[in-house]
Amino acid sequence: MLALILVAVSLGMTNFAGALAIGLSGVDAQLRVRVALAFGLFEGGMPLVGLLLGRQVADAVGSHSNQIAAALLVLTGVYTIFSAWRHRPVGVPQNGRWDTARLLTTGLALSVDNLVIGFALGAYHVSFAIAAAVIAAVSVAMSLVGLELGSRLGEHLGQHTEILAGTILIAVGGAISLGVI
Repeated sequence: MLALILVAVSLGMTNFAGALAIGLSGVDAQLRVRVALAFGLFEGGMPLVGLLLGRQVADAVGSHSNQIAAALLVLTGVYTIFSAWRHRPVGVPQNGRWDTARLLTTGLALSVDNLVIGFALGAYHVSFAIAAAVIAAVSVAMSLVGLELGSRLGEHLGQHTEILAGTILIAVGGAISLGVI
């Protein structure tokens, strides 16, 4: 069980960083719920999807999962920066700027590596339902902490928060690509 918790924390670190970027735009109860649902469902569900897809697909995706996740995060970050420049806000951006499509893309990108985790957990005597629940719970907790920290930073950064958010997503994508996180 300790190994499962450590895996969940290591996977949750990317969600923490992604949520930090999202939180820069401001946080309300609706955004907290949307992030918790999106990140929790992707983080908990991807190991199960990996198990269902079969070893051949996981092997093909597994060797490229970091690059796929990195590319999705970098593209989301570039889009975020582009949107900030195009719609230059006067004050602090509102959290509504994180629409559902961008939120789901970020959640998907942050959980691509979890496909392979489904197979790795198969080598242990751990229930996949328990593994998915633990990974999802840790991910949600770390995401909510990241949201709150990002929100507090965003209050001090004003109109530059969207650019910083995009930059953080690009940096997380780069770190994933390099295997740092």
